[in-house]
Amino acid sequence: MFFGLLALVASVSLSVVTYTITRSSLLDQRSATAKQQAINNAERVLVDLRSQPGSDEFRAAFEAVDPEQESGFNLVLLADGEIVATDLRYLEAFPSKLRATVDEGRSGLQRFSFNGAYYIGAGVHLAEVDADYYEAFPLTSTEENLRSLFIAFAVGSAVTVVLASSIGVWTGRRLLRPLGRITDAAGEIAAGDLRTRVAPERDRDLEPLVESFNGMADAVQARIEREERFASDVSHELRSPITALAAATDVLAGRRDDLPDRTRQALDVVINQVRRFDGMVLDLLELSRIDAGAADLHVEWVELDVLSRRIAMRYGFADLPIDVVDTATRCATIDRVRFERILGNLLDNARNHADGPLRIVIEPGPDAFVDVVVEDAGPGVDDDERSRIFERFARGGTSRHRVGTGLGLALVAEHVRALGGEAWVEERPGGGSRFVVRLRSEREDGVLS
Repeated sequence: MFFGLLALVASVSLSVVTYTITRSSLLDQRSATAKQQAINNAERVLVDLRSQPGSDEFRAAFEAVDPEQESGFNLVLLADGEIVATDLRYLEAFPSKLRATVDEGRSGLQRFSFNGAYYIGAGVHLAEVDADYYEAFPLTSTEENLRSLFIAFAVGSAVTVVLASSIGVWTGRRLLRPLGRITDAAGEIAAGDLRTRVAPERDRDLEPLVESFNGMADAVQARIEREERFASDVSHELRSPITALAAATDVLAGRRDDLPDRTRQALDVVINQVRRFDGMVLDLLELSRIDAGAADLHVEWVELDVLSRRIAMRYGFADLPIDVVDTATRCATIDRVRFERILGNLLDNARNHADGPLRIVIEPGPDAFVDVVVEDAGPGVDDDERSRIFERFARGGTSRHRVGTGLGLALVAEHVRALGGEAWVEERPGGGSRFVVRLRSEREDGVLS
C-alpha cells in the first residue's frame, strides 16, 4: 500500500505538472500562430478596402480570405456598421471583452467557446479605413492533442501504481517472510514447544535477527528446563522428610489422649500443616511430570454423569445434585484419571472457599464439545482475577479461607489443556461462581502420548 500510494502521488503530481506545462505551451503556440495569421488576413482585407471600399468586388475578395481551417470563421465590421462575413456566425459569437478592446482602437486575442467548441478569437482594428477585422481559430486539434495527452498520463499513472504496488508486495513479502517465520516460531514456543528454532537466513541484514532470536530461545529453554528440574528435584527431595514427619505426627496422634490440651492444639496445627505440605509436594510432582511431558493420555468414551457421581461420592459429596441439560451429550472422550483430578480439585476448591459446591451441571457446548460446570454460592471471583486464579500459587482476593496449596486450579487448567479443552470461571446468577470445564465430546478411542 505504501509503494502504491507513493507511486500514485508521484505519478499524479508529475502528470499534473507536465500536463499543465504542455497545455500552456500548446495554447501559447496556438495563440501566437493565430495572432500572426489574423494580422496577415487583416492586411489583405485592408488592401481590398483601400481599393474597393463597400463594393461587391470587396465582398468577393473577402470571401477568398478563408480562415485557417474549415471550422473557423471571420468577419469585417465596416465603418457604417455593416457586417461582411464568410459564415452565418456573426459578431455576437466573439466575446464582449474582445469587442470592447477592438472598439477602443486596439487589437486583442482571447479564447472563448461557441456552440460547444473552443476558439481563439482575434480582433484587429483597421484605423485607416475605420473598420474592424475578427477571426475565430478553432482549438479542435489542440483539444484532441491535450485529450490524448491526458489519457496517456492517466494510463501511465495507473500502470505505474500497479507496477509499484506489485514491487511493494514482492519486496514486502520478501522482507516480511523471515519475520513471519519468527512470529510462527515465537507462537510455537509460547504454546510449549521449546525446541522450535528459525532456519538461518542468507540475507545479511536479517541474519543477526535470526541469530538473536534463536539465542533468546536457547536461553529461555535452558532457563525453563532448569526451573522445571529444580522444582522436580526439590519435590522429590522433600518427599522423604515429609514422609518422616507424617509418620512422626501419626505416632503423636496415636498418643493424643496422653498430651495436655495446649500440646494437643499444637499437634493439630502440625498435623494440618504436614498434610498441607504433603499435598503441595504431590501437586508439584504432578505439575513437574506434566511440564516434562511424562504423563501419558489414555482416552476412552465415558458417561460423564456416571463418572461425576462416583468422583463426588469419593470426595464426600454423595448427595450433590448432578443435572444434565436435555440438549447436552452425556458422553465424552476423556482420560478418567485426569478427569477425576479436574473434578476433584474443583470440588475441593468449592469446599475450601465457598462452603461446598451446590451442584454439577453438564451443559451443551459448541460443536463437538460438552461443558462440565461446578457451581457454588460463595463470594465469587473478581473480574480481574478470573484468569489469574488458574495460575500456580494464585489465590482469589475474596477467599475467606487460606487453606489449600494454590495449585489445585493450576492442575485443573493443565489437565484440561491436555484433553484439548479449556477451563474458566464466570459469575453464577444469584451469586457465587461457575467453574466451567469444556471437553471434547466426539468419540476417539485409543491412547495418545
